[in-house]
Amino acid sequence: MADNHASQPLLHQPVSSTTVSQYWSRLRRQSQRFLASTQKHYLILALVGIDVVAILAEILISLVACETGTKDRPWVDPALETFKIIGLVISSLFLVELLASLWAFGWELFSSWFHCFDAFVILVGFIIDVLAHGVLEDIASLVVVLRLWRVVKIVEEMSVGAEERMEELEAQVEKLERENTKLNQQLRALESGEL
Repeated sequence: MADNHASQPLLHQPVSSTTVSQYWSRLRRQSQRFLASTQKHYLILALVGIDVVAILAEILISLVACETGTKDRPWVDPALETFKIIGLVISSLFLVELLASLWAFGWELFSSWFHCFDAFVILVGFIIDVLAHGVLEDIASLVVVLRLWRVVKIVEEMSVGAEERMEELEAQVEKLERENTKLNQQLRALESGEL
């Protein structure tokens, strides 16, 4: 009977709840590492930069088209629509990042006012990108200021990470200096024949 159970395909093997729990725990730890990584921060900086360029390009095209009376040109509407879509995609990516951070770190993520404000900026930016039409569209361009907040957040997180790393290095230097002093004492003792 045990032999028959072992010959069953792998898909039909029962999966224990501890196996699933271990898998989710491992996945969550990996997510935490990635979401706190320098690579993720650089990715966010790049997205913020692209978003700012897209918003400014949209504003510039709108202003130039309005001032020069070329609003009816065939390239104006597709260009504006492209920049709006880029903004919506980036807002969606920020929302996915927020949800992933909430899943990875839990509600403790909001123990910092910094993360609360960042979540507010992401949600407002996403809602504006989804719902803004007409006059609200022009006002929505001001969301670029809020999105620049992400740059401030990333710089702050990187400086905290660098500060923590610096503290680790200082502790390591102190330990090495103590070891060096001890080894120098032992060397002097050996040289003087005391040992």
